[in-house]
Amino acid sequence: MEYLPQLLFAIALVLGIGYFAKNVRKLSRNIKLGRDLDISDNKSQRWKNMAMIALGQSKMVKRPIAGILHVVVYIGFVVINIEVLEIIIDGLTGQHRVFSSLGSVYGFLIGVFEVLAVLVFVSVIIFWIRRNVIRLKRFLSSEMKGWPKNDGNNILYFEMVLMTLFLVMNATDLKFQAMDSGNIVSQYIAPWFSNFSENTIHMIERSAWWLHIIGILIFLNYLYFSKHLHILLAFPNTYYGKLTPKGQFENNETVTNEVKMMMDPNVDPFAAPAEGADATVPAKFGASDVQDLSWLNLLNAYTCTECGRCTSECPANQTGKKLSPRKIMMDTRDRLEEVGKNIDANKGEFKEDGKQLLGDYITNEELWACTSCNACVEACPVSIDPLNIIMQMRQYLVMEQSAAPMELNNMMTNIENNGAPWPYNQMDRLNWKNES
Repeated sequence: MEYLPQLLFAIALVLGIGYFAKNVRKLSRNIKLGRDLDISDNKSQRWKNMAMIALGQSKMVKRPIAGILHVVVYIGFVVINIEVLEIIIDGLTGQHRVFSSLGSVYGFLIGVFEVLAVLVFVSVIIFWIRRNVIRLKRFLSSEMKGWPKNDGNNILYFEMVLMTLFLVMNATDLKFQAMDSGNIVSQYIAPWFSNFSENTIHMIERSAWWLHIIGILIFLNYLYFSKHLHILLAFPNTYYGKLTPKGQFENNETVTNEVKMMMDPNVDPFAAPAEGADATVPAKFGASDVQDLSWLNLLNAYTCTECGRCTSECPANQTGKKLSPRKIMMDTRDRLEEVGKNIDANKGEFKEDGKQLLGDYITNEELWACTSCNACVEACPVSIDPLNIIMQMRQYLVMEQSAAPMELNNMMTNIENNGAPWPYNQMDRLNWKNES
């Protein structure tokens, strides 16, 4: 019985980390369902972007109120969880506050942790008020009903409970208080328990200690099912983010080769390809389902924070169109999860389910509402690119289904016939100069 607490702690730790590792493998598998994409260029710039955007939160603070509150929660939660290392060592060895031997340094660290815990608690309450009392417009979109709304609140409740448990744990730890350590905040909570017996206070401290570490393990495993997966994925996502100018689109290699062939008078367009030559025509132009997208697009989908900055900046959305860049990313993630579950249910093989991203999740109307202005890409605090997914799906509609809107077909016909988007003969282009 002497080692029972350590054994129970070890079991909880193994189960928590084991389940997390299982979900990480599933996450990696799902992302790799996307097309291969070589992103190995300009590593120094990529490391800089990751440091500035993911770690430094440089794009987050462009909206000062939400940005500063997020920085407080981010720094506070990360720094406070340094003490998880001490909890793990204590739990496995049966010791108590193993780092207390650091003396005044330990007291200083605990003091910093407690101040940050209060700041995190206050920030989380403000976030909750913004979502549920003030009801900011970007949290009221149709895609933010049900689970997405509850998920955002669940995380806030998680953080409030964890911060409370941390402070109660310190306030009721009689040995900790006897060290005269940096219980800057918990010293004001300790009097609440002054009428309790020493045994009762010790039980409260142990309960808070156990609930705190179990809560962290639950939180860790909850991430996979939550928009807060960006806590982990923001770093690779910003590293692999687009470095080329936002208005620059990739050429379709097959179309480019055809144009080059048309421009070369020495090439016979009707000649059969040489034996053994690689086929240049892809199986499908553009994307209609998640497997047609690149692994970076799928990483983007899992990284989405659902903050709504992209949608609030989208001019199409502002004018009442159905397009919401946030919904594009959420739909991509939901479809990817559905495909992943299909693979799990069929022993590692995907079986056609009669569904696809285009049509069942994202409508043509949403895709054609996009102005390709890149406002959503610029607004995203973690370098997500909804426009890239939209353009790939548009390409599928045009090149595979000939399903472009009439206005676009008219424009392309005019370009083909007149060399310009307008329905005027080339000979009449300069008539305007003769008008008085």
